[in-house]
Amino acid sequence: MDDDAPEFWRKARSQYHEAEGTRRYPVASVLGLHLIEQLIDRGFDISHSKRLSKEHGEGHAFGFVHRRLMTEQTIVPIVPVALNTYFPPNQPRPRRCYELGRAIREAVRAAPDSARVGILASGGLSHFTVDEELDRMVLDACRRNDGEALASIPLNKLGSGSSEIRNWIAVAGAAGHLKNGWQEYIPCYRSAAGTGCGMGFAVWK
Repeated sequence: MDDDAPEFWRKARSQYHEAEGTRRYPVASVLGLHLIEQLIDRGFDISHSKRLSKEHGEGHAFGFVHRRLMTEQTIVPIVPVALNTYFPPNQPRPRRCYELGRAIREAVRAAPDSARVGILASGGLSHFTVDEELDRMVLDACRRNDGEALASIPLNKLGSGSSEIRNWIAVAGAAGHLKNGWQEYIPCYRSAAGTGCGMGFAVWK
């Protein structure tokens, strides 16, 4: 990290390491092991980790959930699932992402206890160049529970930051039996060249 970088950039690049020291969050380890076993039985090659690879923050995908969507009084155990959206050459294809979401739903339903489980995906839509047509197509397919449309997104549309759409595809597969009850979309342009990020939000009930 550059020593002369601005403070906000240094904080972001440190993956939001907690300034006040180490934080520990509960993990639903029994459910996590159940998911691993169930997904392997359904033909998915799963890896797992008992800890972060080094001493740093958990990353904004999970940190946002813990720090913004939960409070100290409402933190519940989670099973963090990391999907390789970004790093070639082995990113899962869109259809595989949708199948993974469906398999997670089936595995959760087959869990031995009756705990209430929510599934949340984090990731932007198109970026670092905004593609409103693609973003609106993804959201429309989610609204209509159109798994085939999501599974058929061309790979050349899922490059760079837009690869995070794979997370949307997976959660749409997991929530395919529910109604997409609310959506919001804001194309956040940063320059006249069209750089920016498509910010989408959706809730299934």
